[in-house]
Amino acid sequence: MRNGPGRRGVDVEAHLESGLDRVWSLTQTPAQHSRWDVRFGRIEPTGAGAFRYRRFGVAGTGEHSGERHGDDGSATSALRFACPNPLSPIEEGSGYWRYVPRDGGGVTFLTWYDYRSRYPRIDRLFRPIMAWGTAWSFDRLRLWADRALPPELTAGIALADAATRAAVVAAAAIVIGGPVGLAVAGLVAIAAVRLPAVPWAPSARRTTWSTGATR
Repeated sequence: MRNGPGRRGVDVEAHLESGLDRVWSLTQTPAQHSRWDVRFGRIEPTGAGAFRYRRFGVAGTGEHSGERHGDDGSATSALRFACPNPLSPIEEGSGYWRYVPRDGGGVTFLTWYDYRSRYPRIDRLFRPIMAWGTAWSFDRLRLWADRALPPELTAGIALADAATRAAVVAAAAIVIGGPVGLAVAGLVAIAAVRLPAVPWAPSARRTTWSTGATR
């Protein structure tokens, strides 16, 4: 479905300690799904398997195209989505979620999806942002499912963590001042980006993700 040859979509994988039933409930229930998934601001069911979503005033539609439960205890949920609004970089797309029980307990929760870009020239920038947002959301789900930390709380913690890092960078530039201060601030900024997030804040680094996965 992506512009150009082949289907090289977004692939994200996270490992959760929770069982499949809990992860299924938090991901398949629209009111719960919209709380942890940063890609969807609001999800409203409109019929059997169909829904309408809205983010930043831009509305789209989606439809579950099937579910499959394997003999090994795994489960798969397929989805199609579309957005006619010209403000959306995505015209339409499809993908799936997979839930794979892990030996010793827990679930590997993974997704693959691809879409047709309305503006192909900006997709090289937009697609990695989508992948990062998906990965960040998956870790936000993990904190909710495994640690009972509500998505609203962990989003606030992530914002505070980012603000603290930015403040440290700014302080380095102001306190030292001049070209040296800017140089030190640059080094501090690199360190701030590379340092891991606090344990209670979602982080895309705790997942495995890519934008070139072929299915």
